Amino acid sequence: MKTSTKSALTSDQLEAIRRFDACTVANAVELLHVRLPNEGFADATIRCQFENLPPMIGYAATGRIRVSATPPNSHRYYDRTDWWDYLLTIPAPRVIVIQDTDEKPGLGAFIGEVHSNILVALGCSGVVTNGGVRDLPGVERLRFPLFAGNVAVSHAFAHLVEFGRPVEVGGLTVSPGDLIFGDRHGVLSIPKQIAAEIPNAADRLLAKEREVIELCQSGDFSLARLRKMVAELS
Repeated sequence: MKTSTKSALTSDQLEAIRRFDACTVANAVELLHVRLPNEGFADATIRCQFENLPPMIGYAATGRIRVSATPPNSHRYYDRTDWWDYLLTIPAPRVIVIQDTDEKPGLGAFIGEVHSNILVALGCSGVVTNGGVRDLPGVERLRFPLFAGNVAVSHAFAHLVEFGRPVEVGGLTVSPGDLIFGDRHGVLSIPKQIAAEIPNAADRLLAKEREVIELCQSGDFSLARLRKMVAELS
């Protein structure tokens, strides 16, 4: 279950990626040709709850929960204090990625204001789940990003089933230690083998895109120049 820290980026490298939005990061990943363009991101069922917060980046700590069924012993999530021990095996900053395994996810919320404060104290930078979240005003004041399938009024029987294994949220498969990025546009994973190259790739793309935008807004616009510039983007 322990995750290697060999591929962890420095804090400066992480901040260099966090300068960009998720769309630009996705474009940079695509430019580096390490996966298909239709892979590596969550679909629109995973929604950003606080659009005004800065981008989230961190290494995935994964878990599976159930919400609608009574657990064997207790419905309190904090009975599983071994979960907190597991989180500390993941390099900081940590992004919690929780799969609600119920047939209809989102009946109740595993993450609310109290749990969010615990996660911040444990070096976590946000949560991604296909399930529900709650206590939005308190979590927003904490400036703790939440990406979720829905908002729920109760925690119901939310409890951990297992953790430290691959999960799937919004069609995105996430393994422990994966590098996760999210903002108002959504959530994606960044392949760690090219993560350090993202800032330079993103800067090159943005420079080319600015040229296209400036051409479109200038008095020298022409289809010939536009075709030439767009061809250089690929």
